[in-house]
Amino acid sequence: MSSVPAGLPVPGPAASRPASLCVAFCPCPPLLVPAVAGRAAADTAALRAACAAAVDAVLAVRPQVVVVAGGEGSCGPYGDGDIGDLRGFGVDLEVPFCGPVRPGCRRTPPALTVGAWLLGEAGHAGPRLGVPPHRLAGLLPTLPGPVGVLAMGDGSARRSVRAPGYLDEVAAPFDAAVAAALAGGDAAALAALDPAEGQRLMAAGVPTWRAVGAVLAGREVVARLRFDGAPFGVGYLVADWLVR
Repeated sequence: MSSVPAGLPVPGPAASRPASLCVAFCPCPPLLVPAVAGRAAADTAALRAACAAAVDAVLAVRPQVVVVAGGEGSCGPYGDGDIGDLRGFGVDLEVPFCGPVRPGCRRTPPALTVGAWLLGEAGHAGPRLGVPPHRLAGLLPTLPGPVGVLAMGDGSARRSVRAPGYLDEVAAPFDAAVAAALAGGDAAALAALDPAEGQRLMAAGVPTWRAVGAVLAGREVVARLRFDGAPFGVGYLVADWLVR
């Protein structure tokens, strides 16, 4: 990446890895937002609380930058003045990604829009940068620490007969393996996830999990799994990692 969007700290010389890093793994269903969930908001209350706790853990390290990663196919980076919206999900709600909206702004993909909403709910108004997963490896080593990462992505959408992809018996074990990796701070296991199987199981978080795992392989991690469930037939996993 040749430049840093306005509002972000100017990086120092590139290093082999970020000096201090905390990661929150959160799912990105628009149903996390009560205005979208409507009467179903109570069904996502525990998930929302887990996400809030994971985001708070990231913000506790006082990051100079929060990188929000997710959204397959998005070009990024997104930053100051960009905005997302949830109109496609039945509500007229706009979510500024970072700071006041500027003329000529770009629209963030849903995963980054939900990530920005989580940061806004946590009261975080500091610099943030939105990127697709494949950009993480080149970006993180260039940023001044401490760095926060909000890794957005869902598990399999084939966990029940009412799930978007109907029931697949392999979906629950697949998500369980991801949950075990998140709980154990096992970056190598995340990096080794099968992208083809993830796509077949409609596990949209696999590209993000693989990217984070690849960047952090070999690092010491203090991990905490905060949520593992499938309230709508979609696997939702929440965790936070303090990386040393």
